[in-house]
Amino acid sequence: MVWAIRLSNLAIGLALVVVFLGAWTRLNHAGLGCPDWPACYGEWILPSNGEAFDVAQQRYPDQPIEAAKGWLEMIHRYAAGLLGMLILGMAALAWKKRELAGYPVKLTFAVLALVTVQAVFGMWTVTLKLLPQIVTLHLLGGLLTLSLLVLIRQHLGRVTASATDASVQQPFAERRWVKLGVVLLFGQIMLGGWTSANYAGWACIDWIQCDRSHEFELDFNEGFALPAIDGQNHEGGLKSLEARAAIQTVHRIGALVVSVYLLGLAFTLIRRYGLLWPSGLLVALVAGQNLLGILNVVLGVPISLAIAHHAGAVLLFLSLLWLNAGLNRRVTEGYCYAH
Repeated sequence: MVWAIRLSNLAIGLALVVVFLGAWTRLNHAGLGCPDWPACYGEWILPSNGEAFDVAQQRYPDQPIEAAKGWLEMIHRYAAGLLGMLILGMAALAWKKRELAGYPVKLTFAVLALVTVQAVFGMWTVTLKLLPQIVTLHLLGGLLTLSLLVLIRQHLGRVTASATDASVQQPFAERRWVKLGVVLLFGQIMLGGWTSANYAGWACIDWIQCDRSHEFELDFNEGFALPAIDGQNHEGGLKSLEARAAIQTVHRIGALVVSVYLLGLAFTLIRRYGLLWPSGLLVALVAGQNLLGILNVVLGVPISLAIAHHAGAVLLFLSLLWLNAGLNRRVTEGYCYAH
């Protein structure tokens, strides 16, 4: 069990790195830093000068090599490949431990399948030239991979403690509340991914209204229409200002709905189960995310704040998983305040 826990801890840490590297690559407009996949200009190590550089450039004469962007993309790929190898190792170990009661065998193979699909979406991100629906699904796949790794780690902890899944039962209502929170937050992150993939973060310049300087009609139909697979380069976004403003407006409404729900959930679980630390963290992250959202609009989406906003969304999701685990423990211990 020691090696299983070590591998899962390492995979979680690396998955966080991969998710943040993906965001950093996208925000630096380096998603097409390499025009091919899995190599970069046909090379596994992008040359910086000399004959090898000239040969690489000749393979793609219409796309000048930008070494900084190419290396950002390749580092992201190297990290993702290493994560895939770690998860493969976890799957091999899970197969050896398949007779051990409570071992998350199916969950481990599920994350192995998911990371394989993620590799395909990584390829499509490049070959379909940042097609927004592919970029969004690739982002969500990374978040789901990280979440499943956290769940695997929680299962391994219970196996180590000689607990079984049957000993961890939540009250029906609370289980539904947390699950609904996860679904709502996942949907909001999807909206954030769609906003980022369509470069809609710059569409509104005011944080209450979209743009007080002039009025225009929000185009929700174009904003949420899936672009055709026609070979166009989507870097920088192809939708109109009205469509991008509509995307950001829906993202803002979603943020309000999710924030109110998560704050209500956090304060309810503090009152009923005494879950001060995970619930308090959730409250702090919700407040921080809203502040970062406002600052991104007011300051024109600087990279530092954009990556912080992305990191906040990931941490919010993880905090919900921690809150759920804390609720499991409280119910198992029979700890409950008066309703």
